[in-house]
Amino acid sequence: MARKRSPLVRTVLVVTGFVVIALSPLVGIIPGPGGILVFAAGLVLVLQNANWAQRAFCRMKRRWPRFGHYADMALRRRSARRRRQREKEAEIARAEAELLGLGNGTR
Repeated sequence: MARKRSPLVRTVLVVTGFVVIALSPLVGIIPGPGGILVFAAGLVLVLQNANWAQRAFCRMKRRWPRFGHYADMALRRRSARRRRQREKEAEIARAEAELLGLGNGTR
């Protein structure tokens, strides 16, 4: 289980995340995908340390699930791993049911 960070450390990390996000357009001028990676790093810092950002992220994930899937993979969230495991188990169960002739043809 992760250890809770002190409020001061969390605040410093959130501010650092916003600074990194603000610097991403400057890095984006340089050829290559650097700006995207810098923006993603700043976003990770903010999402991991600000409760309000986590709530907004959850609302966004409900509205646009595909984006949420990619963001969860990038953040390596436990919920994403659990979701992938459930999907894999459901796919295996569907395949076994189809193999045994129990499938009704719907997903």
